[in-house]
Amino acid sequence: MDEPSGASVFGLPFSSVRAHVGSLGQVVRIDRLVEDDGSARGARRLRVITGSGLEYEVHPDRALDIGRVTFDGVPMAWLSPTGFAAPALSDAAGDGWTKTFGGGLMSTCGLDNFGEAGTDGTTTYGLHGRIGSLPAELTRVEVSEGIRIEGTVRQATAFGENLRLERKISSSVGGSSIIVDDRITNESADDSPLMALYHVNMGWPMLSPQATLEIPAATTIARDEDARAGLTTCAVLTAPMAQYPEQVFQHTLAEGSDTMLLTNSILGIEFSLRFSSETLPWINQWKLLKSSTYVLGLEPTNCQSFLGRAGARDAGELPILRSGESARHRLEFDFRRLHEASIHRSV
Repeated sequence: MDEPSGASVFGLPFSSVRAHVGSLGQVVRIDRLVEDDGSARGARRLRVITGSGLEYEVHPDRALDIGRVTFDGVPMAWLSPTGFAAPALSDAAGDGWTKTFGGGLMSTCGLDNFGEAGTDGTTTYGLHGRIGSLPAELTRVEVSEGIRIEGTVRQATAFGENLRLERKISSSVGGSSIIVDDRITNESADDSPLMALYHVNMGWPMLSPQATLEIPAATTIARDEDARAGLTTCAVLTAPMAQYPEQVFQHTLAEGSDTMLLTNSILGIEFSLRFSSETLPWINQWKLLKSSTYVLGLEPTNCQSFLGRAGARDAGELPILRSGESARHRLEFDFRRLHEASIHRSV
């Protein structure tokens, strides 16, 4: 996947924009914020405005995950009732991850475990691991000819794993894409398991009965009986229901395919998710079309198991990152108008 190409800023090439504004921040900027109330108090938040109608928020104190996203003012991502709580409130034990899972466009799961909690050897690992509750050290926050946010997150223990996540988030000025480039390095003297899952969460109004989902799957399997009951309709989206059993499916993609599409013709918006299928060979689909929990999850992952770290090891599927080696993952989120909006006509 290539870097997103430059685009016009409200109908003008970037080279002409400065002649029309006193400050570039009038149309393109990154706001640095610190929360001052509620469960998020004290946490940092970056608000990115690309100059294309795309706005998104990045949470440095939650592994540089991506929270709220709007495109032409339309919310794209699902948000949970917990909000994006400060990392001090995180609970790594058992299913405690759900207590501060704020949703948002992308929540990172791992790097020691994703899936169900359980014990591997003598160590117990919580649901979806702990990387998503670890603060990043910011190394770059910049708007020039491009928009760049970079930082590092270290997941380590005194006598165990020592994994360094280097994350780069980028958009073009005037563009409508977000690119996430991750490099995960094992800085321990010992080999380390590496389980990574990117929890991408789409919500209303982008998610609706009028939306269509396209996943170019070569094979699809269901996690459990509830999912097996919905296997033939896994791409069908309905209105929220009072009772809707959680369904999880796992897709392997057809050769040469790496793009998922969610299209809402009523809103006139198409969302695409592309990722490095060489290093993230599977995509889990989380479907929960329930009243007040109306969400579609698209989750690229490097491990086939549904059963957490212990289950992956028992099945011979646990990925191992050798001492000194790195794994690279790349995701691109793109938002496109099906019909060009009048706000972007040349002026």
